[in-house]
Amino acid sequence: MSDGFRGLRLTNTMTRAKEDVSPLDWRDAAISEANKRVRMYVCGPTVYDFAHIGNARPVIVFDVLFRLLRHLYGQDHVTYVRNITDVDDKINARAARDYPDLPLNEAIRKVTTKTAEQFHQDVAALGCLPPSAEPRATDYVTGRAGGHDMISMIGTLIDKGNAYEVDGEVLFDVTSMPDYGALSRRRLEDQQAGARVAVDSHKRNPGDFVLWKLSSKGEPGWDAPWGQAAWTASGRTGMPKGRPGWHIECSVMSAAHLGETFDIHGGGLDLIFPHHENEIAQSRCAHGTKSMAEIWMHNGYVQVEGRKMAKSEGNFVTIHDLLHTETFGGRKWPGAVLRLAMLMTHYREPIDFSVKRLEEAENALASWARVAAGVAPGHPSTKLIEALSDDLASAAVVAELHALRRSDPKALRASLDLLGLDLSAFEAVSDDTERAGNPLPDAVEAAIAQRLAFIRDKNWAEADRIRDTLLESGIQLKDGKDPRTGERTTTFEIRR
Repeated sequence: MSDGFRGLRLTNTMTRAKEDVSPLDWRDAAISEANKRVRMYVCGPTVYDFAHIGNARPVIVFDVLFRLLRHLYGQDHVTYVRNITDVDDKINARAARDYPDLPLNEAIRKVTTKTAEQFHQDVAALGCLPPSAEPRATDYVTGRAGGHDMISMIGTLIDKGNAYEVDGEVLFDVTSMPDYGALSRRRLEDQQAGARVAVDSHKRNPGDFVLWKLSSKGEPGWDAPWGQAAWTASGRTGMPKGRPGWHIECSVMSAAHLGETFDIHGGGLDLIFPHHENEIAQSRCAHGTKSMAEIWMHNGYVQVEGRKMAKSEGNFVTIHDLLHTETFGGRKWPGAVLRLAMLMTHYREPIDFSVKRLEEAENALASWARVAAGVAPGHPSTKLIEALSDDLASAAVVAELHALRRSDPKALRASLDLLGLDLSAFEAVSDDTERAGNPLPDAVEAAIAQRLAFIRDKNWAEADRIRDTLLESGIQLKDGKDPRTGERTTTFEIRR
């Protein structure tokens, strides 16, 4: 297809609508077929602590999209960039806390190196492929060829009248961009400062955000052309040193690897404002473009056992703990179980991450492994590709996997491989194994468990879809309540 459309439709946060994905390169006749790329950027971790289960969701969601894009366009025609933030006030604080006897810069390197390595191990265990590129923020502060560094972009914004210097800081003037706030749909007068570094009252507008800030004594910093007066007034000599604000890094690194405008930008729902809103402002104003990305995608929040995850709630769980300790549900969990538990709910819907959800995912994987473990993969099913191409429609994907268990083990194995679901933890499960005391066929049981999970999440559309899919297969569900506990129960009957 000349416009690059492969049937993929994604929900664009910018328009609040599902849109056809027609990559920019395929619309440019000057780019040869061999050099065309689908270009995607996703905000990565700030490496000051081990990644928690909420951090895992965007990594898994966009890994599935990466895999789908590679399937649709070919592995050599997709570029996926996910950054690492290794300059941040939280990193500075953690370094000072954990390594008080070391110089701060050395302590920071220890924290970021250890945390980034653990992140890579954790997400690999979740079945995630490495991205095409993984730039680190500290490598893009200054001195990059072609002006792809933060100091150069900030200088451009000042020259164009979109940013201003005051008291050693450089701030973006949100009123200089007429449609600022379009992604989050917030009125300018309602905007709040969005930065990870402290901002004083010297801003022109309440919503102005930090691009650059002077480093305090002992803090890491880079030579910069701003803040000489404030630097000297503080009793320091030489060229002033400072560090970037949070948002500027992604504008710079995405442009360096993907160009001034690219196809897909992803991240968690919490990043819409201020981070992504401010990325758009910086990038569009610096480059003079109408957009930064064609489609903006955001995954929903993750709760743990029905509550917002927080250390104060006692429900803060890291990926590492889930994989290697018995702190959640009294046992360790295979990476494929954690991955499927995330994928069973549509990426835009909230998830209640619970032991019961993990058990449901494990049961489903075990039922698929009974027929697919050790089978040479064929080709992913057409229905599964169609479901993924419909905004990653997870309920339809899971229903198709259950259907393939009954009909086509080779396609099931290939489909699981495409989704990054590793069956190695279930390879020893035999095809004729029956779970004691369980009268339901495995596939039906797993589908019912998936539907009950959707009902608990109040995702009625997906729950109805599973019910209707089973009905088409001659299986009618009947809902009721346990008379003792009041919990919803589901039975079934075979319709002749």
